[in-house]
Amino acid sequence: MAAIAGRAGSTRLSLLQKLFTSAQRSTDQRSLVCATVSNPVLLRNYATTPVSKEQKVKVPLKLYGVSGNYASALYLAAVKSNVLDKVESELCDLIDASKKSPTFTQFMNDPSVPVDTRMKAMKDICAQAKFGDVTRNFLFVLSENGRLKQLDRIVKRFKELTMAHRGEVKAIVTSVIPLPAEEEKELKATLQDMVGRGKSIQIEQKIDPSILGGLVLEFGQKVFDMSIKTRARQMEKFLREPINF
Repeated sequence: MAAIAGRAGSTRLSLLQKLFTSAQRSTDQRSLVCATVSNPVLLRNYATTPVSKEQKVKVPLKLYGVSGNYASALYLAAVKSNVLDKVESELCDLIDASKKSPTFTQFMNDPSVPVDTRMKAMKDICAQAKFGDVTRNFLFVLSENGRLKQLDRIVKRFKELTMAHRGEVKAIVTSVIPLPAEEEKELKATLQDMVGRGKSIQIEQKIDPSILGGLVLEFGQKVFDMSIKTRARQMEKFLREPINF
């Protein structure tokens, strides 16, 4: 099953990359629709599956700003339609493919592109990639509201919600070179003890030679800077301070 899913994801990525090259061909124009994600009608349009009035869903994290509002609305629609994992997978594939297409990136970031152009391009992409209703409607809303340039940020916020939904906690570790497997395992075990049972730790490694050595750990709302660069700055500050005998 994993192999089949991997091949399906690879095929979708390849298809998306081809579609992005033709994303700017339409030249139709129409007025920009000034709807906002706070509009109850707009929120209902994310999903097409009827939902019982008794079903109540809450976002696991409180997010703020435009990207947080869109991500929260998408989360609610995906959970109510029971397609959370599917939506996350589709949007991650779209983001990965778009990063390999300068043409599509320019298309998304250009505010002068007419609404009909954006809508037609996105409809073609969604149809060919066989995206589900929630993903498709979400992308249509972004296209219509001129928010495609914020897609990457919105998806990142959406992933924060999906991780919280699954009880996952992300820890970002920055180092000069990749952590050896044994050190990563020990760090993960330590963090797991901190969060306790019922949650799982997901470690994301980043490489940054500028820290000179050591580690920078971003965990929850805290940052633990144990880099040589920071320690050198602290030592320099200490040496510059006057000494009282």
